[in-house]
Amino acid sequence: MSARYTGEPLLEVSDLHVSFSTYGGHVQAVRGASFTLNQGETLAIVGESGSGKSVTARSIMKLLPKDTAKITSGSIKYKNQELIHHSEKQMRKIRGSELTMIFQDAMTALNPTINIGEQLMEGIRHHQKLSRSDARKKAIQMLKLIGMKDPEVRLKQHLHEFSGGMRQRVMIAIAAIGNPSILIADEPTTALDVTIQAQILDLFKMLQQEIGVSIIIITHDLGVVANLAKRVCVMYAGKIVESGTVRDIFYDPKHPYTEGLLASMPRIDGDKGSPLTSIPGTPPDLFAPPEGCAFAVRCPHAMEVCRSYEPPNVQVGGFDSHYAACWLNDERAKSVLRQKENSHRKELEPVVM
Repeated sequence: MSARYTGEPLLEVSDLHVSFSTYGGHVQAVRGASFTLNQGETLAIVGESGSGKSVTARSIMKLLPKDTAKITSGSIKYKNQELIHHSEKQMRKIRGSELTMIFQDAMTALNPTINIGEQLMEGIRHHQKLSRSDARKKAIQMLKLIGMKDPEVRLKQHLHEFSGGMRQRVMIAIAAIGNPSILIADEPTTALDVTIQAQILDLFKMLQQEIGVSIIIITHDLGVVANLAKRVCVMYAGKIVESGTVRDIFYDPKHPYTEGLLASMPRIDGDKGSPLTSIPGTPPDLFAPPEGCAFAVRCPHAMEVCRSYEPPNVQVGGFDSHYAACWLNDERAKSVLRQKENSHRKELEPVVM
């Protein structure tokens, strides 16, 4: 059982930059991401495909491809230890025991040639130095904890004998069996039907209560965020453009990209037959990111300053938990918008004869 950390925050990511070397140049996949994770909380990182979510998660685990990827600058501190400078040997001591990750596709993340029991026992035998019989007992307990029937039988089975939902449960069991401090889940409900999805989310909640694990969940599904997370980071073009509590993000968004994501969610109370809302345009080319706000070319409220200068990440909404990087939150922009609104109202007033 890994030792618990009483200080806050448990994880600090500061000004993280990650790039990939390709035949066409350097792709700036993550461009200054900063966030914290506190003990026992669930943090969601949301955004479109290609926004840098998974690269950020793999950077924390130091699982980026060595030949092409590089953390060019920034800091990743876990329990006040700087992970950026950790060697592979040092990372192996905490990866799988204190820091664990659930990958997107169980079919490719799990080994189809080895039975589930061996894959469950491998990590704890390595990190906790358990005997084979003790590791087997713990594996059975873990399968029972995640609601798997006939765990003794399941240990002997292979990947092809499990359904999609059961494979995902096995992935979660492998990640949680070492009683980690942080569990990173990368799109854990992708390709699952809504019933199984709800079961998987309930499983995360149960694990958090049982072992006190802190969770980072990476997703593009805002329904998952509302159901599971406490805080949210909205990521776009390698940057975190807005962060706050679930209530902040869902009920008082302060960035046009966040508003676009929320508007694109299908609503059960919406008009039947009405077209789905989408964000026009495409994300920017990260070979050569724009000088100003990366969302400016797709933003319906873009101003000249947006295309020339990058907006600062400032506190918004009157809460110290809510931050957004958008020029619309600048007092000068607010003043101009108020003037336009007042002018529009005057134009609509009836002429007094």
